[in-house]
Amino acid sequence: MENCFHCGDACRTSLISYKDKAFCCHGCKTVYDILKDNDLSYYYALEKTPGTTPGTQEGKFDFLENEDIVSNLLEFNEQGTQVISLLIPSIHCSSCIWVLENLQKLQPGVTTSQVNFPEKTVRITFSSKELSLQDLVNLLSRIGYEPYISLDDASAKNPSIDRSLLYKLGIAGFAFGNIMFLSFPEYFEVNEFWLDKFKYVFRWLILFFSLPVVFYSARDYFTSAIKGLRSNILNIDVPIAMGITVLFLRSFVDILMDWGSGYLDSMTGLVFFLLLGKFFQQKTYAFLSFERDYKSYFPIAVTRLFQNKAGGHTAEVPIEQSRSAKGEQQIQVNELEKGDRILIRNSELLPVDGVLINGNALIDYSFVTGEAEPVSKTSGDLLFAGGRQLTGSIEVEVLKTVEQSYLTQLWSNEIFSKKGKSLFQSLTDRISQRFTMTLLLIAVVATVIWLFIDATMALNVFTSVLIVACPCALALAAPFTLGNLLRIFGHHKLYMKDSASIEQLAHIDLVVFDKTGTLTTNSKNTITYEGIELSDQEKSLLTSTLRSSNHPLSRSLYELLDKNNITTLDTFQEEIGKGITGTLNNQHIKVGSYEFLGATEVQTAINTNQNTAVHVCCNDIYKGCFIFYNEYRPSVKEVFDSLKKTAQIVILSGDNDGERQHLSSWLPDNTTLLFNQKPEDKLNFIKEKQQSGKTVLMIGDGLNDAGALAQSNVGITISENINVFSPACDGILDASRFEDISTFLSLSRNGLKTIKYAFIFSLFYNFIGLGFALTGHLTPIVAAILMPLSSISIVIFTTSITYFLGEKLNSKKT
Repeated sequence: MENCFHCGDACRTSLISYKDKAFCCHGCKTVYDILKDNDLSYYYALEKTPGTTPGTQEGKFDFLENEDIVSNLLEFNEQGTQVISLLIPSIHCSSCIWVLENLQKLQPGVTTSQVNFPEKTVRITFSSKELSLQDLVNLLSRIGYEPYISLDDASAKNPSIDRSLLYKLGIAGFAFGNIMFLSFPEYFEVNEFWLDKFKYVFRWLILFFSLPVVFYSARDYFTSAIKGLRSNILNIDVPIAMGITVLFLRSFVDILMDWGSGYLDSMTGLVFFLLLGKFFQQKTYAFLSFERDYKSYFPIAVTRLFQNKAGGHTAEVPIEQSRSAKGEQQIQVNELEKGDRILIRNSELLPVDGVLINGNALIDYSFVTGEAEPVSKTSGDLLFAGGRQLTGSIEVEVLKTVEQSYLTQLWSNEIFSKKGKSLFQSLTDRISQRFTMTLLLIAVVATVIWLFIDATMALNVFTSVLIVACPCALALAAPFTLGNLLRIFGHHKLYMKDSASIEQLAHIDLVVFDKTGTLTTNSKNTITYEGIELSDQEKSLLTSTLRSSNHPLSRSLYELLDKNNITTLDTFQEEIGKGITGTLNNQHIKVGSYEFLGATEVQTAINTNQNTAVHVCCNDIYKGCFIFYNEYRPSVKEVFDSLKKTAQIVILSGDNDGERQHLSSWLPDNTTLLFNQKPEDKLNFIKEKQQSGKTVLMIGDGLNDAGALAQSNVGITISENINVFSPACDGILDASRFEDISTFLSLSRNGLKTIKYAFIFSLFYNFIGLGFALTGHLTPIVAAILMPLSSISIVIFTTSITYFLGEKLNSKKT
């Protein structure tokens, strides 16, 4: 009976012959045509029967013509770009991933598609102008990957739990126990009439019990090994699969030829202990909880607005948290609830989906769509999370609470990711690839030698070598160490983007600081005003303009001023690093540096050379300036003293050099201090240092320093409870933990040492185990016990070491 070329199903009637191929149905033939026409025939080289037989009922997805249903399913819908995540149960192998991540070749309307293999989902970004959601779903169905769409399931809070590993472990344990029990007469060589009479029955029962272990419990090892071999990769499951196969076939022949009971007790024990090790690794990994969670991952806050009952929105505001008569309160984004009113300032990121209530919105969705053209919105329009407001402040009513996975995807967008593979990932990959080939060679040579010494020991040696020297423990060292450090850092309010950034931190030899908002605090500045007194109308215009800005100086000055007469501006503009402009009822104000104002009337009596100043110009008439007497963070000198032992320090500031002498007294003699630096100057300086071989850490306030943060090897933003989240950075540090910067760097360096020690420990274990296996002193079942124990020991070692390293932060905290 011939099988279908596409899906592999056997047809009991007649197959359809097409282009020298046989297909069981027209659906499979159609899929073949689609793949062939779009240069995707390589699909069949990845997997012999990769697809599933397309059999979608016509009109099944007609409900996707309803726009209300579609809007509930979409994650994002703006500027002709739509994003959706679909559950596809038939995803099962590497070829499935390959086809689904190449959908743009099948349909040009698809921009990108990314598969989450463990959850069997695909996240697709596509153009609504070229492709409807219904067309997309029908396309997926035609190529054998029909999505499962259920509006009820989409809102379910408790996802289904995969218990397959538990079932496989249970079956292997049951079979192992029974086979051991049935093998007792063989073990003790009991010469009793009835036992001797029924030993053949016992042997065939043993073989029967072993079948579900081989064909079900051990299936994942065979599947992984076969797929690796098809892709010309010798992965770590190849020697395990070979060991299981050799034990089973040899035992089957022994029982069939009546030579003995074979090694099925060792084989089932091997699978049981392998699965037991995997189970404990899985439980340990889940316990450590490396998965980033938005409640602790983003130390960003948003300004929630409170209005009285007449305004239609009520809430209880603690007196100590209320910032003004208007009822502004800084809260964590995860505390937002549907119906809350929030204030989004200029350059702030929308953390939630909402409706525009007040203000002129110009939203940049380039983080989501890659489209640089901003979108203008009016009151009542829907705004999506991930957009950045570009023109002043707006009021938004929250429609949905924060979606952790969505914001994580924003920060993980490849647009903002720094290229370069992890050193330890590369090293692990190289070792794993070469290790298996070497291991197979050693096993074969050792077996041949033992055939001449003692043929009965050859099989044990071959199997033990393949099992005991598995490099699983080697592959766990880096992810567990860096993953645990990622969790520890987050617990102490340094929220790193990924574990690779921690690895980069360990190599830092140049630390660059911004001054304003980084070395200085935003909440304790002493501010005085010198110049012509402002009228009430000018004060209101000034306060409303400052309210729309996120610059640290703007925020400090805004907190100082009276907020009773705040109004919504007609226009607002901010030139990063220079100043802000606002207009209301034909009244015009400019706030910023003296050069930015371009005033026609100058007050020369004001001397601001030694202090940071914010100048004010109303209707092209210079009014005066607010002078800031900077208050540095109390731990600045201690941070400099700690860092100078391992790295060079540089100060890059956009302010004047009035603080040079004061800063120089705290800094090492070789420190570079550069003032009056524009954002592009900071970026170019870091680029030059990198070209000279330096590994740079940039620490800034996240707004004027966005380019420098992105250019640096590691960019960290200091957060003082304001929403200046930027995907350009690699980490966000709570300002209260500023003093721990050098400790975080030290922990990163010690983390890399821990990985190296774990590598040495794993290789040492493999060499010792290999020595016992080669000399025939290690049975397969003992090797099966030792192999998962080695992996668990690596997990315990790395976790314990990183835990004790983290105690340095705990001791500082107390």
